[in-house]
Amino acid sequence: MCHGWARKYRKLGDSVTYSIVARCPDTGQIGVAVQSHWFAAGVVCWAQAGVGAVATQAMALIDHGPLGIELMKGGAKSDEAMESRLSLDPNPEIRQVAMIDAKSRISVHTGSKTIPESGHFVGNGFSCQANMMWKSTVWGCMAEAFVGSSGDLSSRMLAALYAAESEHGDIRGKQSARLLVVDSEINIHPWKGTIVDIRVDDSSEPLVELERLLKMHNEYVNINNLDAEVISQTKDTGNPEIAFWKSIELVQSGRINEARELAMIAFEENSGWEELLRRCANNGLAGVTDNTISALLHTNQDG
Repeated sequence: MCHGWARKYRKLGDSVTYSIVARCPDTGQIGVAVQSHWFAAGVVCWAQAGVGAVATQAMALIDHGPLGIELMKGGAKSDEAMESRLSLDPNPEIRQVAMIDAKSRISVHTGSKTIPESGHFVGNGFSCQANMMWKSTVWGCMAEAFVGSSGDLSSRMLAALYAAESEHGDIRGKQSARLLVVDSEINIHPWKGTIVDIRVDDSSEPLVELERLLKMHNEYVNINNLDAEVISQTKDTGNPEIAFWKSIELVQSGRINEARELAMIAFEENSGWEELLRRCANNGLAGVTDNTISALLHTNQDG
């Protein structure tokens, strides 16, 4: 049976790129990240919580992504899934595919007719692969950056992408990127297993934009965190959405002066935030009460 996505992307001709698949040994999270000079190249990234991740590129046959995931979900090891998929590929010599399963087992295929420079580097719990690069040093430098970086899986994979670009990356330049991280365990609700999924479909600096969006993503993840360092970061970024909702929680925690300071970020950005506050109070929503109104809008109240 030919799936809709297969009909749409079967002839994705030029998805040449560099990518990384990896699993975090501490959290068990699994990820895949990519950058390419091709519109919306994030379609080459596939992952499912508790199952594995796939990057399918170099004259990409997208089928290898979702169907590789299906095979691993059914119990196949990464090498078994790879063998099965390539056996059904009419032109495996022009493909580059990397698979990692939930036990960090990796299988990578770089076809003999992929456009040089092309190759891959397999490390402990990760693989870096690239094709149509300026230099054959790209995948090795990606590996060094990944191993030598700290932080969560998203940050480390982003470091690997930056390392590829420092080696001049794709011979054609850059256009799009994606970062996809899923949880360590299979979730009965698959949509709940995604931790990070950020796409940059068209940009002159896709990695810079990817990094910006990752920072914003982390802000939203920490929207309920009232630690002093996180509050300071909210003041620095000046995101009115984050500032508004944190100000409400700060009022509930009795931290009125801090709450007002954050609330002003939103109020000065758009008068609609004050109206939203009143509407929430009128309907008893989001923990907003008359006391919240008094604390945030009556600035002469004692802190």
